[in-house]
Amino acid sequence: MTTADALRDWLRHHAPPLPSPSTRNSITGGAVLHGPTVQARDVQGGIHFHTPAERSGPRLPVPRQLPPVRTRLVDREADVRALDALRAGRPSGAPQLMVVSGFAGVGKTTLVSRWLHEQTDSFPDGQLYADLAGHSTEEGSGPVHASTVLEGFLRALGAPSVPADTAQRVALWRSLTAGLRLAVLLDNAYTAAQVRPLLLGASTGLTVVTSRTQLTGLLADGAAVHRLDALTTESAVELLTVGGGGQRVAHDLEAARRVVALCARLPLAICLASAQLAVRPHRSVSALAESLSQGYGPLDALRVDGEAVVRTALDLSYRLLPPESAALYRRAGLLPTDRYDLFMLTAVSAEPAARPDDGTDATDQDDGTAEDARDTGDAGTDEVYAAYAADAEAVDLALGTLVEANLLEETGPGTYRFHDLVRPHARRLGEEESAARRDHTLRRYVDWCLATATSAESILTPSHRTLARDYTRPPVVPTAFVGPADALAWLDTRRDVLMTAVRLCAEREWHTSCWQLADAMWPLVLRLRPTEIWCESHRLGLAAARASESRAGEDRMLTSGAMGLRDAGRHAEAADWYTQALEHATADGDTKQRGQAINGLGHLSLVTGRLDEARAHFKHSLRLWESVGYPRGVALCRRRLGETELEAANFPEAARQLTLAHEELKSIGEEYEAARVLATLGRTLVLDGRPGDGTGKLSQALDAFRGSIARDAHWEARSLTWLGEAAERQGNRDEARRHYEAARDIFRLLTPDEARRMDDRLRRR
Repeated sequence: MTTADALRDWLRHHAPPLPSPSTRNSITGGAVLHGPTVQARDVQGGIHFHTPAERSGPRLPVPRQLPPVRTRLVDREADVRALDALRAGRPSGAPQLMVVSGFAGVGKTTLVSRWLHEQTDSFPDGQLYADLAGHSTEEGSGPVHASTVLEGFLRALGAPSVPADTAQRVALWRSLTAGLRLAVLLDNAYTAAQVRPLLLGASTGLTVVTSRTQLTGLLADGAAVHRLDALTTESAVELLTVGGGGQRVAHDLEAARRVVALCARLPLAICLASAQLAVRPHRSVSALAESLSQGYGPLDALRVDGEAVVRTALDLSYRLLPPESAALYRRAGLLPTDRYDLFMLTAVSAEPAARPDDGTDATDQDDGTAEDARDTGDAGTDEVYAAYAADAEAVDLALGTLVEANLLEETGPGTYRFHDLVRPHARRLGEEESAARRDHTLRRYVDWCLATATSAESILTPSHRTLARDYTRPPVVPTAFVGPADALAWLDTRRDVLMTAVRLCAEREWHTSCWQLADAMWPLVLRLRPTEIWCESHRLGLAAARASESRAGEDRMLTSGAMGLRDAGRHAEAADWYTQALEHATADGDTKQRGQAINGLGHLSLVTGRLDEARAHFKHSLRLWESVGYPRGVALCRRRLGETELEAANFPEAARQLTLAHEELKSIGEEYEAARVLATLGRTLVLDGRPGDGTGKLSQALDAFRGSIARDAHWEARSLTWLGEAAERQGNRDEARRHYEAARDIFRLLTPDEARRMDDRLRRR
């Protein structure tokens, strides 16, 4: 039988029915057929049969290139769940692309490697890994080109030859991986452009990219982004126990918490600290904490083979910044604060004013003597705001780069903070700037503090805003407030920032800025009552006002500071300050200031129980202020007279004086002071046997203290206490308890001693 006969016989028994005559199945001459092929019916053109090439060696193993990971992953369960959710939530049929970003040493590679190891069964065709060296610390090295990575990947997948051209490698990479269930980890990426040629084109594979920058450019490629943060304190302490120091850590948990705080709860830094404990078995955890707190802290202390790895990593991140972002990084590092906003950073980024014709440096004045470099009054002209808008746009772009690089963290709309280990690095670089540049940066920072505190002062206590403010040129634009509540919240959250600025001015002998900043903090100390800040700022301010020979500044520091000393219980010192203020006012013939000092002495007499003396002082101050037409002072004197009669249990006269004071304060728009008087009037009416009228006024005052204009947590708690007393007088014990508990919760945040007294009251009920 011929071959043709055998083929026909086989087809008769095994082939499916032939297609209808209208169906034509042809192979053209350009076709290349690989492997056994059968063509039914007509065969046209030149045909070439190719037998499979024999393999030259054993079949390549499935690539499993992921880095090894430690057996235990500390405190990353939530992050693992987040990665699971991102993978599960991708659109059907879309390529799987994920970016995990975070600060150097936060554990990105460890987390992703561990997660992908646990997903091995989902990727039977392999797991590929490449270190893109986006932040390599090797001398002369840099980001790895995509073409180099592709060559390794293609060979790992068994490509018999790799094209020389990058575009051809990309095409072959996507052809080979089409339909493969493959995971690819691209570690330590630099830019989205470096990553993009390495992306899989099919939905069956997964690409995970880690980077110190956020790689927002990959969002256009469908990337899902997860930012990895530092460990919790508890988990960081747990990680510190690994490596040989476990018993020492357990025996000194307080020192261990200091160590992990100094390490900013970064896994890399904590592991290096743990290694120090391991190699020095007799070293205590307290000694380690002490060594890490010296100099620039863990930046220099944590080393591998003699290299300060944390500092080296940050040095490289810094070197990759564009010039504008690098300059902003240095200047922000110089500032004595841990939080930043666009207004502040725009202020410190301004270039120094040109030198005056006399050759003096415009940044080298100390207290207003260089008038050509000063601007008296509030910053805020149209020209100033126009210049600010142009500068702010450039600063905002530089900020975006720092946030993208994970060197700066955005904590809210327009607010930022450095990572705990980044801040000392930025400070070290800032200190390398020229002395003139450092001086200018800090001057501008003080100006911003003064301008913004003054803006809050103008909103919250406009009657206090009477003294001029001095700024260097060009003037700064203060941080904007949307209303009184926003201004008070800023003062509350920046109290330490402002106090640090006052100390800086005192240290550098910037006398005018020092006392003016203490003066601008008035609504902070008045409403929030931080007595230590109150007393310290005015002590420094008084010395600065005297050094700058500002009589107005000295008198303001004496009277305002004496109130703080009185609140702190330092009555003798407060009396001395008021007496000095009275002597100045008498010598200067300043009737209004005399009234202020005498009123303060009266208040001291009131709080120390000398009611007759207090009454005499207040009546004297009232006559002085009536003589110069000072209605606010008159109303405040009536308030003090009412409080004096309240202490004397002369309730009708107290109510009369307080009612007059409330009406006068309302008539001149003093809503905050009016609310305080209203609360005292309410308490007076309750004690006078009119609980209905009294609780009504107390409730009105409470609403005011919770509102935006007269917000004051201290007076809110005081009003709640008085409402509790009123409820208790009426026999409503449950309502009284609710008021007392609410007051106690507020006092806990403000005055622990008051909170303890409230707890005692609750226990006695």
